[in-house]
This record gives sequence, structure tokens and C-alpha cells, in this order.
Amino acid sequence: MFQVSFPSGRKVVPALIVIDMQNGFVSKGGSYDKLGMNTSNYREIIPKLKDLIKFCRSKEIPIFYTEAVKEASGIDVLTKIHNFLPKSRQERLKFPICIRGTWDGITIDGLKPRKDDHVVIKRRDSAFQDTELRVWLQSEGINLLVFTGIDTSICVETSLRDGFNIGYDVGLISDATASGNKEHYKTTLDRVGDY
Repeated sequence: MFQVSFPSGRKVVPALIVIDMQNGFVSKGGSYDKLGMNTSNYREIIPKLKDLIKFCRSKEIPIFYTEAVKEASGIDVLTKIHNFLPKSRQERLKFPICIRGTWDGITIDGLKPRKDDHVVIKRRDSAFQDTELRVWLQSEGINLLVFTGIDTSICVETSLRDGFNIGYDVGLISDATASGNKEHYKTTLDRVGDY
């Protein structure tokens, strides 16, 4: 496993976190595409992500993929839980998207996890909420999380904040993340850069 020691003797052990690069969000014919959402920003980062994943594999840096899934029954759709949601979020949650076990819910072919990669199934924005990610990171001695994927201003930022708040060093690769809204993307980059 790749690690770097600093003069202080502290070792830094990184992992790459690839957030929600699933067919339902990214691919033509996926749920977001069918809802009429612009997904071109998401597809633009695929070449950079491929290069980054290849680099991490060459250095034996562990890769953790998240897949945000819902149940076909709709039991876990936010509109069944919350009384107040922004209209923009309600519109894309009228039916379950990225159903667990379907093409829509899995990582796109161009970035598919390999046997030795790790896939974290998540139900909410954060990769840490009610998932095994923290246990897996601890078991590998990982202390630096490098975030990529989509949507930068929602799931990537929420996961990055949670990781930082529970004690991980964090980074974000700006050209390997994307948001549907460029202003939201820029705001996240400014926040991460400042804080």
C-alpha cells in the first residue's frame, strides 16, 4: 500500500473516493437523462477520472466507489420522509432513481470497480451516513481521503465535510468532480480551498 512519511514521522496513507459515477446520473438513457437534466458536465470528467484511477492502481492506492441507490418500492425516497424539500429536489424524486441491482444504479462501464476495489452502497448524500466506509478505511489505516465524482456541491461536499469532521485529512480533485450547476460547483471549490 502507498504511504508517505513526513519528517515528523507521521505516515500519510491515501485513498481515492469516487462518488456516485453511476449510469442513472451520468449516462445517456439514465434516470437523470430521462428527467431532462443536463448531465454533460458529469460526462466531461470521465477521462480525468480514468487517468486518476489508473494512477492510483499503479501506486496501489485503495479506491472506494460509492453507489447511491434506492429501493424499487420507493420506501427510501426523500419525499416519503421529509415534509419540506426544495422544488428542484422534489421534481427529480417523483420516482426512485438508481434502483439497487439495476443498470441505472451501478457505476458506469468506463470506471467500473475491479475485484480489489471497494463499493460502498449509500442511501443519502454522505458516503459516511449509515455505511461501512469508516470501518473499511480504519481497517486499512487510511488517513487521507481524496474525493472525486458527482455532484460536487451535494454528495462530494457532504462526504468531504463528514470525513474531515471525523478526523480524516481531505482533498478534492477539481477537474475530476462536477456539478450540474456551475455556480454551485465553484462555491464548493471556494469553500474547500478556504477551509
